[in-house]
Amino acid sequence: MMLIAAGWITVLLLLGGLALDRTLTGLVTRNFDDQMGYMLTAMIGSAEVGPDGEVFFNRPLGDQRFLEPNSGLYWQISGTGHEDFPSRSLWDRSLQVRADHFDMKPHTYDSDQFAGEPLRVIERSIILPGSDTKWWFSVAQSRVELDNQIAKIRSILAWSFLVLGLGLFLMAMAQTWYGLGPLRGVRRAIQHMRSAGTNRVTDPLPLEVQPLVEELNALLAHSERQAEEARTHAGNLAHALKTPLTVVMNAATAQAPDLAETVIREAAVMRRQVDHHLARARAVGRRGAGQARANVAESVEAVLRAVTRLYEQTRFDLDGKRDAQVAIERQDL
Repeated sequence: MMLIAAGWITVLLLLGGLALDRTLTGLVTRNFDDQMGYMLTAMIGSAEVGPDGEVFFNRPLGDQRFLEPNSGLYWQISGTGHEDFPSRSLWDRSLQVRADHFDMKPHTYDSDQFAGEPLRVIERSIILPGSDTKWWFSVAQSRVELDNQIAKIRSILAWSFLVLGLGLFLMAMAQTWYGLGPLRGVRRAIQHMRSAGTNRVTDPLPLEVQPLVEELNALLAHSERQAEEARTHAGNLAHALKTPLTVVMNAATAQAPDLAETVIREAAVMRRQVDHHLARARAVGRRGAGQARANVAESVEAVLRAVTRLYEQTRFDLDGKRDAQVAIERQDL
């Protein structure tokens, strides 16, 4: 039972943990992407095309990290037929733009183009006013901070679910132990009954197991009745055999000339008595145990056939449920 409980707790916690992990990591990642999306929108809003056809910003971008070399936050503007316009933070590097789309919608993806620095990139294609050039605005940020947040969340989830699982398992053990307490009380009551020589469970027990105790006492009473009936049948059989045995003994003592016939006759009587009492004992035993079943309709039809032969001029009607059964041997009906 405890193994089943432990298995179910483990499965449910794993499924719940995976669902919660995907939800929380998705929220953190979307928040990370939204921040880069705000930066990208600010870039596009500040961008203009100069007289020479090149892009410039009409106001500086707000994040100071764009000015610090290798700060982990970068931007770049790429245009068809133009050199890349990178942020100072890229230093001597440049971002590889995915120019396979031009739908003017933001696209976010992970990139490993910088060795030892995984990136999260958001880029958008656009045509600026006053220019026919296709431009790609890109913002990239190191995933280190994002990955650290996700790792911290997963660590908290793992420890939390581990403690929760252990607590649930201990609670299941305690509940099982407490729930089986009444049954242990029944066991002690039965042991006390056997040691005290009583024939009933009389110890005070919880209400939860009182129906079980009542059924147990009823079973004990039934066993006593069966034992008493067995003793009665044994006594009846002894009395039934006493007379034939006396006749045989008297005939043998007197050396009667018809001794053989007497023995055969009285042996047949004894055999009938033995068969009769054995059949009654079996019927009582099966009936008491509730194992015997007899179909009432079949027995009534057998009686009806016999009576019909005796009273051919009389009409007999049979009515009732044909599947009705009683807990008795058919021969006793």
